[in-house]
Amino acid sequence: MSTKFRAILELIRFNKPIGTYLLLWPTLGALWIAAEGVPNYLLLAIFIAGTFLMRSAGCIINDIADRNVDGGVARTRGRPLVTGALTVNEATALFLGFCLAAFLLVLFTNTLTIALSLGGVLIASAYPFAKRYTELPQLVLGAAFSFGIPMAFSAQREELPSALWLLFVGNLLWTVAYDTQYAMVDRQDDTKIGIKSTAILFGDADRLIIGILQGLSLLTMFMAGRRFELGLAYNLSLLVAACLFIYHQYLIKNREASACFKAFRHNNWVGLIIFLGVVLHYQLSGLN
Repeated sequence: MSTKFRAILELIRFNKPIGTYLLLWPTLGALWIAAEGVPNYLLLAIFIAGTFLMRSAGCIINDIADRNVDGGVARTRGRPLVTGALTVNEATALFLGFCLAAFLLVLFTNTLTIALSLGGVLIASAYPFAKRYTELPQLVLGAAFSFGIPMAFSAQREELPSALWLLFVGNLLWTVAYDTQYAMVDRQDDTKIGIKSTAILFGDADRLIIGILQGLSLLTMFMAGRRFELGLAYNLSLLVAACLFIYHQYLIKNREASACFKAFRHNNWVGLIIFLGVVLHYQLSGLN
């Protein structure tokens, strides 16, 4: 494997797929709910591929924006744009290429989904720069990571039912919670170099606010389940997710960087379990 190709894989976090999973599970769940069961196979392929492409593009624009500060953070000082393994022009070309590939996929859907995709790209691109101007960049990330939900409904149903916004808000709250855990890892370095985050904003109240966000997320998702008539399997998945959130609180109790990072990564299981709750609901409904 060439050094350049290895640097590209590192740039898009190919060996760190957690971000792709966290983006994928809510999007797939929305597709299943929109279709009231197994969605259109073409749409399923489009959204799985599109999730990978847009998460990769998001990593690239993040590193372009942070190239002058990543060297001051222990966790990021080895990234390709910091070490010079890739140039800014090369990274920019890759970003545009991934965005174009994702847009070409969306062209196989419908006009509403195409329009929504443009908004999604703008929000995702804004996140890295939001860290300079707002104490709540995780809120921007939450919107970006939730944008696949309305897109899934528009692609599958060609409409946006009002209840989907409960799923959107629930996912946004969950994203702010887990990305605050992630930001707790770099809190000291970010404070020194002037990067803003909810971890810095929340300060000593971080665990309490994360817990509140997690609780509100589950409540909102439960309300969404009522609107979409999701039954016992889905509600049990939320209960399991609540137990996992309690475990996260245990992990971050001492605010150690490694434990906060473990809690962040563990959210993959939260997303997967809630998605499986949605799938199981429709599987059991089909047996009745």
